Amino acid sequence: MIRVRMTPAHPGDFIRTEVIDPLGLSVTAAARVLDVSRVALSNLLNCRANLSAEMAIRLQKAFGLNAGTLLRMQAVYDLARAEKHSSKIHVRRYQSAAA
Repeated sequence: MIRVRMTPAHPGDFIRTEVIDPLGLSVTAAARVLDVSRVALSNLLNCRANLSAEMAIRLQKAFGLNAGTLLRMQAVYDLARAEKHSSKIHVRRYQSAAA
């Protein structure tokens, strides 16, 4: 069996497909509900911006999403992207002088 490693979903994609679209909200209307700019929300929903802790709390208050879960989604997404480029990170393993 071949294991295919896929990049986890960006939280913006999840928010768009599971919350904004099902509620029939436009980006402008959702931005008003969240009291953020349309551009800021659009960037998040289109995966061009990371989810901030503040935005996660706004989403929790407005739509009942769990801010912690959303932030974990962002962390998992970020780590997966970094791991794709880990071969470009050149760091030597630390060795204690006492060892």
